[in-house]
Amino acid sequence: MRSLPVFDDLRAFLGWAEAAGDLARLSAPVDLRHEMTAVQLATLRAGGPVLRFDAARRDGQRAGMPVIANLFGTPARVAAGLGLAPGEVPGFGEFLAALRNPPPVEGMRDALSKWPMLRAALQTRPKVLRRGVAQERAAPADMSLIPAQIPWPGDAGPLLTWPVVVTRPHGSEARQTGRYNLGIYRAQVLSPDRLILRWLAHRGGAAHHRTWARASEPMPVAIALGADPATLLAAALPLPETVSEMAFSGVLRGARAELAPATTVPLLVPANAEIILEGWVHPGEVAPEGPFGDHTGYYNAVEPFPVMRLSAITHRRDPIYLTTVTGRPPDEPSVIGEVFNTLALPMIRAQIPEVTDLWLPPAACSYRMAVVQIDKRYPGQARRVMMALWGMLAQFSYTKTIIVVDRDIDPRNWDDIAWAMATRMDAARDVMLLDGTPMDYLDFASPHEGLAGKMGIDATTKIGAETVRDWGQVMALDPAHVARAESLLRGVLP
Repeated sequence: MRSLPVFDDLRAFLGWAEAAGDLARLSAPVDLRHEMTAVQLATLRAGGPVLRFDAARRDGQRAGMPVIANLFGTPARVAAGLGLAPGEVPGFGEFLAALRNPPPVEGMRDALSKWPMLRAALQTRPKVLRRGVAQERAAPADMSLIPAQIPWPGDAGPLLTWPVVVTRPHGSEARQTGRYNLGIYRAQVLSPDRLILRWLAHRGGAAHHRTWARASEPMPVAIALGADPATLLAAALPLPETVSEMAFSGVLRGARAELAPATTVPLLVPANAEIILEGWVHPGEVAPEGPFGDHTGYYNAVEPFPVMRLSAITHRRDPIYLTTVTGRPPDEPSVIGEVFNTLALPMIRAQIPEVTDLWLPPAACSYRMAVVQIDKRYPGQARRVMMALWGMLAQFSYTKTIIVVDRDIDPRNWDDIAWAMATRMDAARDVMLLDGTPMDYLDFASPHEGLAGKMGIDATTKIGAETVRDWGQVMALDPAHVARAESLLRGVLP
């Protein structure tokens, strides 16, 4: 199932990328304020390599550590972070779907054939070390040591953009890693020893925070900077609430996660990260966060979010800092979303079997529009699929527009989609509008924060009671004539 080696830490992944000629070291000075963003985006949009900035600068001074960017700037590197070649991603998606809903075992031979699934389950149990390499050195609780970017001209200040935020609910114990949440929540540097954690209300970190706030107790928090690829991708995946990202990273990695006790808070932290930030979030302590440029291509409004007071920073002997930048696609999150789209398809098909393909256009912020290909068999089926996606699968609750097409339409080809809409869709009959549905409050087009309309477009061939007219016949040439034409024109056409 896996063709690439296990990447125990970020350095192993960077070594693999460099050996493949997919890492570039930049020795020229690059400013962390805005300039690094321009270099990252230009590289990503050219399909370029991982970047290592060896002379990052802030306020004219050289940063105390190298900066890594564009880590997952191509779909191939996202797949590699999962230990896979690009062509193996669909198969891994099938495996993950089976792992979530395993088929019944029929006899010993069948049990042995499912050994990879059993092995993956065993790999979800983390291994606890006494001390990790992320704790080789202790540093003052001073964020000026961290070369955080100021990505966009309108940003409020330095921002941690690839933090893996580790939390657990009140009433749990540090050893109960199955109850942990790992989330990628951006963190604004407020002062040398304070960060603002921007977790939205529906995310796991916010849910844990509410349990500590109800108990009127400070909440322990740890942030891993420069975690291994499996931990980064597990924290970014939209997993069900009942699945621990910490545990799931073992499935992605192909080896058990290694954790170590934090030094000042009751949490276990990724032992092989580059840097660990430790601290507490006290009940009721918030600060205005932002504005910051977001994946929508707009700046977010300023809003209050919880403050984390740092109690310790630990790091490797020679740490490196991992960063990214978000903005109007294409950006790194949209590239990751392309691969996650492929991974999620088998799980979607397990819930809605008539779905044969699905595309989340990266330009539509990776989730606000979906084009769904179905195997249509009965009238009204396209509408049923729309409602199933919106109602059954939480990851589609913020999808504003769903376009449903037939199997003869490529859902990733805008020309095909436009033709289907122009010839198979009637605006009065085939457009379904909903009002007052959940929506990402970052969507400025919504009339109310968190509530908006949705649109479903049925661009499928109409059958049965869907139409009273005879439907047209699609024109097609004899395949033998097409093959003959290709043979005659080989070497003639470019």
